[in-house]
Amino acid sequence: MPPSYVKGYVKRSKSDAADAAAICEAVTRPSMRFVPIKSADQQALLMLHRTRDLLVRQRTQLVNALRAHLAEFGLVAATGREGLAQLAVIITDESNRELLPSAMKLALQTIVDQLTALELQIGTLDRAISAHHRANDTSCRLETVPGIGVIGATALASTVTDPSGFKTGRDFAAWIGLVPRQHSTGGKERLGGISKQGDRYIRRLLVIGATAVVRQARQHPQKHPWIMRLLAKKPAKLVAVAVANKMARIAWAIMAKGGCYRAPELAAAA
Repeated sequence: MPPSYVKGYVKRSKSDAADAAAICEAVTRPSMRFVPIKSADQQALLMLHRTRDLLVRQRTQLVNALRAHLAEFGLVAATGREGLAQLAVIITDESNRELLPSAMKLALQTIVDQLTALELQIGTLDRAISAHHRANDTSCRLETVPGIGVIGATALASTVTDPSGFKTGRDFAAWIGLVPRQHSTGGKERLGGISKQGDRYIRRLLVIGATAVVRQARQHPQKHPWIMRLLAKKPAKLVAVAVANKMARIAWAIMAKGGCYRAPELAAAA
């Protein structure tokens, strides 16, 4: 059972006896939800995802540190991989390294070496995830959804063990935390920001993919009329969350009912 669901049954201050009593009370409730059991292969694939995510965050920290250290000496480059490559050349090129103090050269060379090692390790994990993706039919079908790539498809296929456990796509989106948080009382409905419940890794992947879809919609507005109508009234980040919600519902339909994604115009013509 999720610990947040059991916490409401704890009567007084926290102790082992109070926790055990709360668990015994919660497990008897007919509406209680239980955490589905994952297979060993699903857990192993999710471990690849968690490890890759950790290395990507470490890479970001190293890049930020490298840029900050060089900026103190007035060495600034454009954002992105090209700018990072220019900074790396300044450190590795012997002719340029004369401009930097010896202690700084040693420190920055260590960061560059660590970045190189991380790139190789992340590439190895990406290839392993891609191999699992090609061998999984559900993951391949999920990749057909705009905004869901190999990383998102394999993460969804490994995390969601039983899609039939959700009655509708909205329940699945609520499980991920992509629906408004309710604070209603006295018959008045009050909706705030998204609840941010559930798996934050899946939610982040969907929002990142939705952001790419929104960016593509601005380049080709005729292909995305629904998104363009939202952009005319709402901020881009809010629209990205709405698109992520829609992507989650489509993903649930594909996992629960089978088939692949069909664009609206193709679905209407069929």
